Amino acid sequence: MATADSSPSSPPPAVNGGNGHAPAQGAVAGLVMGALGVVFGDIGTSPLYALRETFTHGSGMSATPEHVLGVLSVLFWAVTLTVTIKYVVLILSADNKGEGGVLALATLATRGLNGGGRSVRRTITVLAVIGLALFYGDAIITPAVSVMSAVEGLSAVAPAFTPLVVPLALAILVGLFLLQARGTADVGRLFGPVMLVWFVVLGVLGAWQVAQNPSVLLAINPVYGIELIAERGFGIFWAFGAIVLAVTGAEALYADMGHFGRRPIRIAWLGLVMPGLLLNYFGQGALIIEDPEVVHKVFFALVPQDYILLLVALSTLAAVIASQAVITGVFSLTRQAIQLGYLPRMDIRHTSETAIGQIYIARVNWILMGGVVALVIGFGSSSALAGAYGLAVTGAMLVDAALATMVAILVWRWKWPVAVAVFGFLAIPDVAFFIANALKIPDGGWLPLVVAVLVFFTITTWRRGRRLVATELSEGSLPLRQFLERMERAPDRVAGTAVFLTADASHTPAAFLHNLKHNKVLHERIIILQVETMDVPRVPESARVEVERLGKGFHTVIARYGFTEQPDVPAALRACRPHGIAYDEMETSFFLGRETLVPAQRSTLGRWRRDWFISLSHSASATKTFFRIPPNRAIELGNQIQV
Repeated sequence: MATADSSPSSPPPAVNGGNGHAPAQGAVAGLVMGALGVVFGDIGTSPLYALRETFTHGSGMSATPEHVLGVLSVLFWAVTLTVTIKYVVLILSADNKGEGGVLALATLATRGLNGGGRSVRRTITVLAVIGLALFYGDAIITPAVSVMSAVEGLSAVAPAFTPLVVPLALAILVGLFLLQARGTADVGRLFGPVMLVWFVVLGVLGAWQVAQNPSVLLAINPVYGIELIAERGFGIFWAFGAIVLAVTGAEALYADMGHFGRRPIRIAWLGLVMPGLLLNYFGQGALIIEDPEVVHKVFFALVPQDYILLLVALSTLAAVIASQAVITGVFSLTRQAIQLGYLPRMDIRHTSETAIGQIYIARVNWILMGGVVALVIGFGSSSALAGAYGLAVTGAMLVDAALATMVAILVWRWKWPVAVAVFGFLAIPDVAFFIANALKIPDGGWLPLVVAVLVFFTITTWRRGRRLVATELSEGSLPLRQFLERMERAPDRVAGTAVFLTADASHTPAAFLHNLKHNKVLHERIIILQVETMDVPRVPESARVEVERLGKGFHTVIARYGFTEQPDVPAALRACRPHGIAYDEMETSFFLGRETLVPAQRSTLGRWRRDWFISLSHSASATKTFFRIPPNRAIELGNQIQV
């Protein structure tokens, strides 16, 4: 496995775009603008519904000044502790070669073990799988709740528009998913400026109301929050279940770090996003104190009636951008999961020749669209969806806190009591929010949990199944060097190059043995090619391939790719030219093993996992497609395996 460049004794240095180099000063502004358009979409649309739900979604809270100040105090400190200190200050420092996200955090923690700690390694893997599963549970709800909350502003214009909310939200969301195949590079250029306007408008609208009632700023004092918690007792958890909506999206700050770098994200958050959000929340609180009746439509009550349509239009744009950011994040994390062996291969199409992050995965897109459409139709309103929102997010935050604690101990070399104390304290809001959202399970909180359980089952089934297949293949294979030593009389040689893909270049591939057995000939040049996914985002071209000559016309080639890169076998072979291998596509044949899985009577996977694993294997993309092998140069040789 690849090792980190930075010393494990201290947090990694600031990076940009995952390349390990600090950006030029002139580029920082552009990166900040880009971060505004991608990173903060989810958390940036929270003012549409967070405070409203706190007072209306069965929390038992009344819109009295005392309760408003108490809620604002809890919200302010939740944003400060969870988002600013935990994520922006600390977790953003835990980058894996510039990349963030739960998988990057897990690989970074694993690397800190230096090959030891088997039980700890297993724990890290389980946490990574749980975090990945919870991410999908969250992703299916975010687009629905964001767009519906924005479109519901039409009801604030006139109640007659209420029946149009669901059809209009569906039209916007379906249109967004249909556009994914075309790529979002052109639209993406507008994301940053639109979100810049959005956060400025949030701040201005909030500041205007705060100016009318500056006493609302007293809520910055944590005493108001503590008093509210003491007064409500256990009942405060019902309010926490809505307040958590103000911090959903915090995990995106870390997950999207590879695109922009930690410095632009920190500048955007501290300089614009956090002030805009907090001012808007305090402005909404001031408005509720002045007129408790506006609590049901408090966000759109921030502007005069004549300007509500403009605010609805801007809110809808912001919600669409938030949804696009989630969809892009799903594509990106799915590619990482495929590369790291968590999910079966899928067709990945690049929609931009210049932007590496612009990819499209059709299967994921349609599954996500089907889920979002079902949610909009089934729940019918953002308030109903709010009951389903939050459990997956808070669970993912707890996973991040646990993995970050391990990184602090294993990589940053903190003393374990210090690491546990720091991240344990910062996880207190996460634990409270998780308990609060667990109480919402009967009201829809079961939904992301079911999605996460299904994803967890799929990932663990795939990993266990692939290990079983690998074991079956390795039992019948012969070490390559041993085979060459035994090959006393070489079969007839034919012109050209034969490339055999394998999971282990040190052993003779099954496809090679099948070809030799049936055709009884060898090409004049044999390349045993292993594609290896490293635990780093990208592998430099200088380290892309490792070539070894074995004699008798045999070579082993190990092509290495990062978990954010798309393997390209022909490109890897072209990179072998300095090592004495000249790749000519028309003179090269690719021999691929194709496993036919049949159910065993007594499977170690169990009946349910066995059948699901076989189904997943059948649905996986063809090897030649995934590795970009020319289809007219590929030859597949079957191998039947019982699982």
